[in-house]
Amino acid sequence: TLQWETLGRQFVEYEQVAPFLIPEEQQRRLLDFLPLFLKAWEQSAGVIVFPNIQLLASEVSKLLTKEIKRNLNGKPAEEARLALEQLLQQKGEAGDGCLLLKSVYLLSQTDLRTMWNIIGSGLPAALMQCLYLFFTFPLKKTSDDGETSEDDTQTQEMLVKIMLNMYREEQGVEELLAADKLQSLIIATASLWDQCSHSWKVPTGRVLRTISKAQTKNSIVYLQAVDCIKIAIQNLFKLADTLPACDVCEAASIVLCFVKDSYPISSALLTEFENNEGYQLLLKIILRCEGLQQNEGDPYLDEILDMLTCLTTCGKTELKVSGNIVHPQLPHFDFEQTRSSGMTVKNLQAFQVLQSIFQKSNDQHLCGRILAAIDTIWAWDTVNFFLLEWTLQPINQFTDIIHFKPHPVQVQFFRLVESIVLDLSYVPHEILKKVQYLIKENVVPFCTLTALRCLLSMTKKDLLFSDIFRDSGLLGLLLALLRKQAKILRKSAGTHLPGLEEGTEKELNAVMLKMVAALTVGSVRNTVVLKDYGMVPYIKIFLDDECYRSATLSILEQLSVINYEEYMSIIIGALCSSTQGELHLKLDLLKSLLRILESPKSHSAFRTCSGFNGLLSLLSDMEGALQDPPSGLWTAVGQNCILELVFYTLQGITAALHLDPANSNFFQRHGLFEKMAEDLGSLGCFWTQGERQIPLSLEKTRTFAEFLDAAFCSSEPFPMWLKNCIWILNFLDHMVKGTLHLESYFKERKPEMGEVSRDDQEGPQAQEEYPVAFKRPGNKLPASAYRLWEMGDCTIVHPGAVCVMVRLLPKLYKEGHSQLSQEIQCAVVDHIQSLVKSEKSRQVMCGSDLLSTIITSCQDAFRNESHPLHLPLTRVFEKLASQAIEPDVLR
Repeated sequence: TLQWETLGRQFVEYEQVAPFLIPEEQQRRLLDFLPLFLKAWEQSAGVIVFPNIQLLASEVSKLLTKEIKRNLNGKPAEEARLALEQLLQQKGEAGDGCLLLKSVYLLSQTDLRTMWNIIGSGLPAALMQCLYLFFTFPLKKTSDDGETSEDDTQTQEMLVKIMLNMYREEQGVEELLAADKLQSLIIATASLWDQCSHSWKVPTGRVLRTISKAQTKNSIVYLQAVDCIKIAIQNLFKLADTLPACDVCEAASIVLCFVKDSYPISSALLTEFENNEGYQLLLKIILRCEGLQQNEGDPYLDEILDMLTCLTTCGKTELKVSGNIVHPQLPHFDFEQTRSSGMTVKNLQAFQVLQSIFQKSNDQHLCGRILAAIDTIWAWDTVNFFLLEWTLQPINQFTDIIHFKPHPVQVQFFRLVESIVLDLSYVPHEILKKVQYLIKENVVPFCTLTALRCLLSMTKKDLLFSDIFRDSGLLGLLLALLRKQAKILRKSAGTHLPGLEEGTEKELNAVMLKMVAALTVGSVRNTVVLKDYGMVPYIKIFLDDECYRSATLSILEQLSVINYEEYMSIIIGALCSSTQGELHLKLDLLKSLLRILESPKSHSAFRTCSGFNGLLSLLSDMEGALQDPPSGLWTAVGQNCILELVFYTLQGITAALHLDPANSNFFQRHGLFEKMAEDLGSLGCFWTQGERQIPLSLEKTRTFAEFLDAAFCSSEPFPMWLKNCIWILNFLDHMVKGTLHLESYFKERKPEMGEVSRDDQEGPQAQEEYPVAFKRPGNKLPASAYRLWEMGDCTIVHPGAVCVMVRLLPKLYKEGHSQLSQEIQCAVVDHIQSLVKSEKSRQVMCGSDLLSTIITSCQDAFRNESHPLHLPLTRVFEKLASQAIEPDVLR
């Protein structure tokens, strides 16, 4: 602070004596003062505390202006350029010119009032003249690669920063008009770009862009009066044929900045640009950028495209177009509501350049930028889509040529088409007709695939598209194509067809199936069309391939709406004909079956199509699958997958029995519960040998809830056979209560194109995997699992399932685990006893054969009073016997 106060007093003294000094002495005193000023600035970390700073700025700027003019006066251009460099260059101890430049540089960064004093000194015009010379006349000593010394760089940075600070103010631009160097520099960039100083190209562009943004009415009149834009365009036409494309872009972007930035003030420069073939110049320059390496010249090309996009909204009058809405349209579409006063397209000439670029170029970057520009224009105002499509029809015309474009451009284009429906809620019927024709011709499979995905996304938005694409013939076209592919698949009979079923072709088949599935969902009429086309036998061919399966099942599920019997026949038939190793096919079929069985109307068809026998046959086919250790085919299959199949099979049976007396009577009458017990008992985790068990005295007894928690959620080791048995008993208990079809223990997985099939992924390493409910040690069991074993007074829906549990009871045994086996058996019997605890439950059970099942299945326990199960089983028997209404039942 003391230093600044001292400087302040010294400057006041200078002000007092300056009027009485000769100019040379006055200049010398000021130059002697400036090093002290700069030193104080450096020592105060850039903080200036100087009361007379505006006056100092004015004095220093005037002196710098005077020195520049003195060095330029009467000299040829190249000599003047060298003199300027010598004046401003820092050599050894700072020279006068460098001292003045650095002082102005610091003062220009203080405040606006100080900047106005600098501008008023005449410095803007003087520095513009300097910039013109530096840019136009490169020094011969400058190396070919454009490298400059450190001193040159520092001088350049200070000069440019001063100019940027001055020219961003309108007052600074106005000061330039007194000289002719602004228009000279603009024209020079458009004509001498290949001959100018390499190191001054970027700084000159920065300065001119800053001036462009601060244009005033006077500066526009000035540039128009000297035909600046006209001459620049003429020169750029010449450069466009000779210069590298990125260089021409850089030069043209500077001229275009003045055109675009001036428009909010006056349309004069835009009119001059248009009248002198400015748009043709831009088209020529941009098309020359085809094939440029990525990022080469991109900043200036992108800048031109951005400015061109902005020019589409520059026009004197609003476009007048009559509405041409083709119906049907989405219910919430209202064209009148799309009208707004935002940035609407008024300049079709500018947009035609963008349109022509896309039509004439196949360059990925160029085409992608044009589509992005169109997306931006639509985002400015939704009415722009209609203004453009009802005049120039860009999207309509692009559809005709999109298959010639690179793949990423095709993807981007169809996303744009998709957004018309998803974002604008408008159905572009003419465009959709052309997209459909593109699919029909299938010139480029990838393009066809991308187009079909676009239509699929639209179809999912609203059911209206189900009618539109049926009436347009798309549904019929897809069915014909799928019939052809199904015949090929059937002929191949599992053999590998190189090329045909790989890559894009296979993806196309998958998307066609998804499209048909989407068109039939919620549309009985479209499902009838599919059936009338005789497509059902062909559609089911696609079930064998996992990547087609989800969509195929969706189509068949829609078929069930009009014919449950046909659906059940296909699904049950596919389940029964599937091979032992096709576990995931079976799982997917069962999940589909469960979705249909949610409708009670399907239960009769399930029964008449041998659904119960079909599902039980799946259990029979898994004989020995849960053996520990696994053997044969099951070695390569994870036990989690086998348990999942058991779970969904029992779920299907439970769903078909749910609230359906006819099915329940059928299942009971045909002894299918006994068959289920036999099939479950042969899975490999239950004891199948006929040796008698030796009764033991139990060291500890646990409830089944405690047992379940210990088996799956604690660190206590339990053998795998035991865990599998517990899972199956868990499923059966849900079945007893009629709730198994409502449970979900296994994560869903829907394979998509490009993923490895689940069958390929499964292996021995997956054998330790368990359903998510019990997977991680330390996790608490879900509440529903505890309810299974703790609900004493519950309603028994399927008493036959209790009989299955009793039949499996003696098989809850493993050699070497006698103590554990009998402890589990006791826990299960206690649970069965809790099931028949209430009078209502006992009455339900009396109609079943549980009494005889207990006697025949647990003879050892009944005959041996010392057997741990003797007492609990006797209690169950007595409770049931007390409810027996018919003596024959008791007998």
